[in-house]
Amino acid sequence: MNRANYFGRVSWSAGVGYTLQRGQRIKHEFSPLTICYDQLLHSTARFDSIVQANQALYVSMRDQFVPSMSYTFSWAGSPKHPSALTVSVKEASAIVSSIYAIAGRPYGEEGKKLLGVPFAQFIKVTAQYTRQFPLTSRSLLAMRLFGGFVYSYGNAVSAPYSELFSVGGANSIRAFGMRNIGPGSYHPATSQYSYIDQMGDLKLEANLEYRFPIIGKLQGAAFIDAGNVWLLRESPSQVGGKFSFRNFGEQIALGTGAGLRYDLDFLVIRFDLGIGIHAPYDTGRSGYYNMPSFGRSLGYHFAIGYPF
Repeated sequence: MNRANYFGRVSWSAGVGYTLQRGQRIKHEFSPLTICYDQLLHSTARFDSIVQANQALYVSMRDQFVPSMSYTFSWAGSPKHPSALTVSVKEASAIVSSIYAIAGRPYGEEGKKLLGVPFAQFIKVTAQYTRQFPLTSRSLLAMRLFGGFVYSYGNAVSAPYSELFSVGGANSIRAFGMRNIGPGSYHPATSQYSYIDQMGDLKLEANLEYRFPIIGKLQGAAFIDAGNVWLLRESPSQVGGKFSFRNFGEQIALGTGAGLRYDLDFLVIRFDLGIGIHAPYDTGRSGYYNMPSFGRSLGYHFAIGYPF
């Protein structure tokens, strides 16, 4: 991963997995051991100033080992009612932490290292449900519900950057750019920092899309997207980022829009125009529709394949 003017980063990984397919509808995937090594190759003074002001971001971006085990359950509905459910659980460093605990260093102690490099400790759970409701032979309603959280403990105050959640972009809330929302009501004063620190430990998202034919292989779509990411801990550098039921409704970003899809049989080329309805942060305007202006509420996205 190379982010111009910020950093260069590489992740190395190796693992072993076992897959059990029970018929055509149910699949179990278990990985007893996957070892990842995240390495920051280089950084700029701008990036260094950002992470120095945010300890949790520094921990998520530093060089570290991520030994983990994971389990994923997948279920697919019948062809008459196209649907799918995927639930995944991932735990990092349980074995390594247990070995340290046997040696007298408790689970909650920070600063422990593996081969001279800090290692991550977290548990991550995600669930996604998709469903299609055919309306005619060529039109349908498609929906997606997604929820997930990652909780860090023991040796780290934050999960690795690659394990955190973000919203916005061509496959998310299309009225907003990638990583331009959250966490919570937090919004950086300078938008150039959004790529770095607008990540979260908790994500909730819902999408609904009406897909219909136009002419030949050209199809159209109208959609509505909602969601956000949050932190599970307070962060002085990301005020308003922690999850709370008290202002939950106000912190759900909402957008609508329309798009075009051209089906080439072997891939789908897609263009979506998102229109913001509600931003979860202070825009200077009151009321539920709080976009600064119509022109500034638009999101343009070119992509390959359907969003879900």
